[in-house]
Amino acid sequence: MIKRSTIIMTLTIFFCSCIDDKVVLTDAVTLDCVLSEPMGTIPDDLYHVGEIIESEHYPPFTKELNVYGITLIGRDDISDDFMLNIANTIIEMFPQSAGIDTMLQKDLLRNIHKYKTVIPLFHGEDWVFSPEEEEEWDITAGENSVCDIIMENIPNQVMEVVEHILHHVTDVGLHYTFPDKWGLSNSSTLYSVTEKAIDDDYYDIQQYSDIDDVGVRMRVILQEYAYWIIYTSWDLREKYGPQNSEWSIMNSVELLDKLPDSYQLYNDTVVKVMACPSDSTLGSFID
Repeated sequence: MIKRSTIIMTLTIFFCSCIDDKVVLTDAVTLDCVLSEPMGTIPDDLYHVGEIIESEHYPPFTKELNVYGITLIGRDDISDDFMLNIANTIIEMFPQSAGIDTMLQKDLLRNIHKYKTVIPLFHGEDWVFSPEEEEEWDITAGENSVCDIIMENIPNQVMEVVEHILHHVTDVGLHYTFPDKWGLSNSSTLYSVTEKAIDDDYYDIQQYSDIDDVGVRMRVILQEYAYWIIYTSWDLREKYGPQNSEWSIMNSVELLDKLPDSYQLYNDTVVKVMACPSDSTLGSFID
């Protein structure tokens, strides 16, 4: 049987270990989890929200819920309430309201649709796949943009949900919509501000030494920093954690003061297409 740790390594989500070799930035960035060609269908309504349905489209998962082009998939042990709460979080991240550049937001949602963005959901940290399910998983992951997972019923549930939604939004939506600014490449603004944060000792990347493939390691380093920029700019960390991590900045004021170029990247782009989910919606994960 394949265990959670094996899948997490497949998705290149690695955790701290004893580190001998210093991790440094390189020019090579591998888009291992994102489709390189658009294969998805763009609907007339980019803001379509479906219902939870039984599904055989994403084996070994048995149900799906599509929201704004992001498909949530889970097995029977995932609660419907959890799926619906994640859907509401995604909806609130893409408001159709004053201050939003609707045309730009639609461009981002088109890319999320075109590149078949899928987020698998798992119950707890001790789930396993049988050998047959592992083979099915490999096919599903290869046919879609799958850059992380969300686990239900674990500590720091709010962070777990927001972080892993953002991984898919940044790796797919922002990457293809703002390639010069958010591209997973060595020529983007994201790369340069990540380098600055590392050089100034605000972002410790040594935990990623476990990723042997240098290009994949770089993709993960950029992905994680993109998440930290947005999560910190939304001022979610002090309320929802974590208190300790590879990232030392706690709030938007501190980010603006210490790494103004990172905050400017957020302010020049993300605020035009996204918004922070409400505390009432995020609170549904801890009630």
